Amino acid sequence: MSFGHIPGVPVGTRFADRTALRAAGVHRPPQAGICGTAAGGAESVLLAGGYVDDLDLGDMVLYTGAGGRDPSSKRQTANQSLNGPNLALATSQRLGVPVRVVRLVGERPDRVFRYDGLYRVADYFPAVGKDRFRIWRFRLERAAEVVYEAPAAPLLVAEPPGLFDVSVGGEAPRRSVSTVSRVIRDTAVTREVKRLHALRCQMCGERVETPTGPYAEAAHVWPLGRPHDGPDVLANVLCLCPTHHAALDLYGVGIADDLSLVGVPGRLRTAKGHDVGAVYLRYRRTLFEAAQDEAADAARRAA
Repeated sequence: MSFGHIPGVPVGTRFADRTALRAAGVHRPPQAGICGTAAGGAESVLLAGGYVDDLDLGDMVLYTGAGGRDPSSKRQTANQSLNGPNLALATSQRLGVPVRVVRLVGERPDRVFRYDGLYRVADYFPAVGKDRFRIWRFRLERAAEVVYEAPAAPLLVAEPPGLFDVSVGGEAPRRSVSTVSRVIRDTAVTREVKRLHALRCQMCGERVETPTGPYAEAAHVWPLGRPHDGPDVLANVLCLCPTHHAALDLYGVGIADDLSLVGVPGRLRTAKGHDVGAVYLRYRRTLFEAAQDEAADAARRAA
């Protein structure tokens, strides 16, 4: 497997077809949109407009997982499962490995594939798609800084000067930096929830001690990022250790309305001045239950 940039293939390089993509090692499958394994993660994804639920905003992509689509109508006709290539993308989120993104750009008959750099899988979750079937969605976010530089070899598809921010003739390469807007999570609200709990995890009661002082993480019950768009309010934030923050985000633990933990023993600790909103707990629980149902289905299929 090959993660990260491919040497000699800068961001912005265009390819005539999938054969050229495969030869360069940028995206290897002859047909599939996701390249990777469930154990190691996803190397690359291809955005070609194949799924009606895809949302491409450039620096942020809501990518629809694989499966359940009628290739002739391009409509969803069955539920998707969190296995195979979809599980590869989920593994990328868990391991933090980067994913190469390739887009199909241009109009017929001049459409080409463009390598658009590295993204991270920031989140994944089940949803009901436009065709009323269950899909898995993956939020891909571009790195905060993207540098465009001259390719080491001629582009595989000739382009007139000016289309890329690269050198022309003997000029030195020009570089441009793209700044990505992100939701800032170190807010007065997150600092307050940590203060109220004295930086102790609300699930296990432990506090991480470091040479620079105690450490805890603020976790939003109803996620902030699109398409969830949860609020940054005290009732939507928990104080958690890194382990239980990851367990919450990766659907390893749920929280019932009575604050008992679902999937593991225990109960959510409380503190004076901090009440967790039931509406936020229910939203997170719908995601948790769907992920748990999918895991149970996968176990039955494997049995």
